[in-house]
Amino acid sequence: MPTQPAAQPTATEQAQDVILSKYEQRGIEPVPPSEQQGNPLELFWVWFAANLSILGIPLGVTLVALGLNIWQALIAAVVGAFGSFAIVGVISIAGRRGGAPSLTLSRAIFGVRGNIGPTLVSLGSRLGWETVNTTTGAFALLSLFALLFGTNPDAKQVPVLALVCIAIFVVCTVAVSGMGHAFLVTVQKWATWIFGALNIFVAAYLVTTVDWALVTSAPAGPVSAVVIGIGTIAAGTGIGWANAGADMARYQSARAKAGSLVLSASAGAGIPLVIIIGLGAILGAGDSGLASAGDPVAAVRGVLPAWVAIPYLVTAFGGLLLSNHLSVYSAGLTTLTLGIRIKRVNAVILDVVVTTLGAIYFMLISESFYGPFITFISLLAVPITAWVGVFVVDMLGRRSYDPDSLMDLTRSSGYWFRGGFEWRSTVAWAVAIVAGFLFTTARVSESEVWFTGALADTWIGSNGLAWVATLVLSAGLYAVLGGARAGHRDPSVTAR
Repeated sequence: MPTQPAAQPTATEQAQDVILSKYEQRGIEPVPPSEQQGNPLELFWVWFAANLSILGIPLGVTLVALGLNIWQALIAAVVGAFGSFAIVGVISIAGRRGGAPSLTLSRAIFGVRGNIGPTLVSLGSRLGWETVNTTTGAFALLSLFALLFGTNPDAKQVPVLALVCIAIFVVCTVAVSGMGHAFLVTVQKWATWIFGALNIFVAAYLVTTVDWALVTSAPAGPVSAVVIGIGTIAAGTGIGWANAGADMARYQSARAKAGSLVLSASAGAGIPLVIIIGLGAILGAGDSGLASAGDPVAAVRGVLPAWVAIPYLVTAFGGLLLSNHLSVYSAGLTTLTLGIRIKRVNAVILDVVVTTLGAIYFMLISESFYGPFITFISLLAVPITAWVGVFVVDMLGRRSYDPDSLMDLTRSSGYWFRGGFEWRSTVAWAVAIVAGFLFTTARVSESEVWFTGALADTWIGSNGLAWVATLVLSAGLYAVLGGARAGHRDPSVTAR
């Protein structure tokens, strides 16, 4: 009998195949060279989408509150955003070389046990940012419902609706982040165009309502204020993402040039950030009340007519969601790096549960939000930059990572060192953190200060350069201790 022709897949089955092909099965184990087919342009779109967040507006307003005029604010935004994300690009190079997430590669530097400290800091950073994103996104959705359906925009007055808004944001996050790298890259690319267009529409209207005479007549602030502004933007943008640089770059092809990886992160994030931060600075300079508002995002919404407020809130929700996609994906990988034996998608869900509880607290219990937010990013900049300094110095002497040792948590690991610790990197990291906090003032408001470091009144401390001092000290100390030769201690593997 003649052989029957094979049945052709239905449209539904084809769609399912496409979705499954986008679902990432891998956890933190290094990506084999045969699967590293990415290119820097993909990373450009990922970082562009992740930084379309409306949270850039309060950062811009903060620059004006520091006493900067609009031109100084733009300079601070450009240097702070492009410069800090160049650091993210440098960390991306390690991702291409080792094919693994940032904190997994960090085991080769700090040791299997010594790496727990930097990993916990990284996880805290990601969870903090996700809480900020989730809270702000839920507030935006609550306001959108108020405009469309006449509901109460006060979360404490409608707690059930507030919880629904949080749940919607969380479900949208997990739906993308849980799928993994390939699906996330695709969503970030196309969503960039949609929410980018909405951002332009809203920005065009806001710019036409500004008192330009007031904006352009503002006097210049002191140079010290510009320095503080640069540090504030750097800490609030690229520094917070530095320890996630390799997470997205681990699928990059070996043919991808180092300079292209740095440029993709710096330009991809810097372009939208400068536009949104600049918009916030313009609005702050044109409306003195905005600079003192407890919630600048809500204050902007309050001056918009409904036909502009609706796309503004949709843009806010979408931009925060795009940022959260990447942050939750990275947090899942960081959770796995701690040695928790669960699937990556389950790690994503675990992290989201924590940030959901945080969002519930800020929406329904806490009396303030943006003051702690600015303080939070300033504090985390210290331990993160201490890690960056050590990590970058190590990269100078390293061209490869041993994939087996990266995944081996036992004494047989090539990265066990002494008792699971590499003492030079651990000491450099810890000393730099202590020194950095000595220069730090954790100020939530004029009346609320969490703590003041013993050296906070020095030139470094008063100019907000604690994170810079931390970076320089950790890198310098690790180099003096011989850290730049760390890569040569690795087991023999083929350089990539």
